[in-house]
Amino acid sequence: MKKIKKRRKTMKKNEEIKSVVKNAYARVAKEEKCCCSSLDSFVNDSDKIAKSIGYTEEDLQNVPEANLGLGCGNPTAFGEIEIGDIILDLGSGTGLDCFLAAKKVGDSGKVIGVDMTEEMISKARNNAEKYNYANVEFRLGEIEKLPVDDCFVDKIISNCVINLVPDKLKAFQEAYRVLKTGGSMFVSDMILLEKLSDEHKNNKDLLCSCVAGAVLKNDYVSLLTKAGFTVEIIDEDKNISKRQYHNMPVASLKFKAVKS
Repeated sequence: MKKIKKRRKTMKKNEEIKSVVKNAYARVAKEEKCCCSSLDSFVNDSDKIAKSIGYTEEDLQNVPEANLGLGCGNPTAFGEIEIGDIILDLGSGTGLDCFLAAKKVGDSGKVIGVDMTEEMISKARNNAEKYNYANVEFRLGEIEKLPVDDCFVDKIISNCVINLVPDKLKAFQEAYRVLKTGGSMFVSDMILLEKLSDEHKNNKDLLCSCVAGAVLKNDYVSLLTKAGFTVEIIDEDKNISKRQYHNMPVASLKFKAVKS
């Protein structure tokens, strides 16, 4: 009985987290403003934020409307994307990384973006139509229950999204499921450098700005390996704390995870 009650409590909390995040990013999509973690000098300057985490001017001019200043890295820059690949973007937002990946996979490839926020999906689809991206598809869905077939994609990319997911192990298990054997996942995500106080962990603004839902690096990697991945750390950007996160104990982790 205690286990059942605990499971129900966890499920309820997870749904509450999803609701908070969904509502926050729906507002971001409508208002076209970056998340609330940014320093005052960065607020509403999405290009400045994007360039600080690895995007070039050419990247940003590709589909200007898709850059909302969200993210903590540029997975398309280190994602080993090749012509003909089928790419899946977890938490695709308005489509910035999908469109960059689409140019790399070419007409023989395909990019699928999944996001749980209807407003983001709507904007992404409008962007795809406006800029004639026929090899990109956007699907409404949750990362813990991906609307993608088993062993379907060659590579997965994701940018500052998994930290927002309540059940990270389930998200990684789903990523493992949809990847082909030998496929890889390339991710930029926020991790904690030290544990947060209960006050910070329960702060909705910190949750939506990619801090409160983050976990320690060792815990993050442990979840990946538990899901079956072999993990290679590519980079750990601790300076992002000063640039965007008011010196909170966070860093941007960039990694490659391979399905054996």
